Amino acid sequence: MYRTLHFLLAAVAVPLLLAGCAKSSGEQDARVTEQWLGRWNGPEGTYLDISGTPADYRLTIANLDGPRRFVGRAQGAKIVFVRDGVVESISTTDGEATGMKWLLDKQNCLTVRSGEGYCRD
Repeated sequence: MYRTLHFLLAAVAVPLLLAGCAKSSGEQDARVTEQWLGRWNGPEGTYLDISGTPADYRLTIANLDGPRRFVGRAQGAKIVFVRDGVVESISTTDGEATGMKWLLDKQNCLTVRSGEGYCRD
């Protein structure tokens, strides 16, 4: 009887624990991207500005041609958005990982792709 009871408890408890871990991990990821709110500067007046919530981020990306606006969503520890039909993602890096010589010495950066990065001092 005890063996059956333990089996039943395990059968119920394990999925609940896993569900709790998944929720906790998703909440942690959302907290990571929420710390990115605000303006991130790139070279020559370029910038990335992030506002909104993990389910509905408002992104303004300004390059030398001017600012453009996009909508993104937290996915893990990244923000994913579509630009010109291409799925892009923003992730945390250091200046070296941006691939931009102007940002090499920075430590707190976000990178879209190599050659497109933004940092906070």
